[in-house]
Amino acid sequence: MGCHMNQTDLAAPMPETTIAGTIYQRLRADILSGALEPASKLQIRALVERYQTGQTPLREALNRLAPEGLVENKAQRGFFVSPITRKELEEFTKTRCWLEEIALRESIRNGGQDWEEELIVARYRLQRTPRSLDPLVFKDNPGWETHHRHFHHVLLSRCESATLLTFCNQLADRLYRYRMISISRAFTKRHVSDEHSKIAEAALERDVERATALLTEHYKRTAIVLLESLPE
Repeated sequence: MGCHMNQTDLAAPMPETTIAGTIYQRLRADILSGALEPASKLQIRALVERYQTGQTPLREALNRLAPEGLVENKAQRGFFVSPITRKELEEFTKTRCWLEEIALRESIRNGGQDWEEELIVARYRLQRTPRSLDPLVFKDNPGWETHHRHFHHVLLSRCESATLLTFCNQLADRLYRYRMISISRAFTKRHVSDEHSKIAEAALERDVERATALLTEHYKRTAIVLLESLPE
């Protein structure tokens, strides 16, 4: 039986019911989206006001984010949003290419007709959703990101390894932070709709070598655009 998992929500890797869990989700989403800027100090008093919560659940949430590499707890200085670096971007991209090549190979091998139908629908919805809410000036369309994540999830969804999918999702989250910082620049340089379509076509044709090569090239192109936006 394949590991057909539901789409992982960018801001909610697991269900939460506690106050600290809810604050964790909101903090995580704000860091990944860039609402809380890289390397910025996380002032406890300001965060208490921002999230309308107490210091105890807030600190618990911050401590949960530290092992994920999204928050740094510096001795005597407090909490900071983890910075972004060229080296980290290159490492995340390389590792994502390695892992998703394995996952896509297995997904193509194991996927049946139901997977093909899911992939066709996911591609259609992504293609029908504009990347920008304004065709002339970039204005982020949150709906596009939802369909984008779902498309990539469906591609890998029949890999038969929940652990591998978890690692792939974690890397996608970390790279999302880089994409959001440089998104307007990338918008003017890419025809990502064509790239997604070609990846889907190769996967549906069961052309493993072509599909994995196209997926890897897709991620490397993104990294090149993002590296141009980061300081040396």
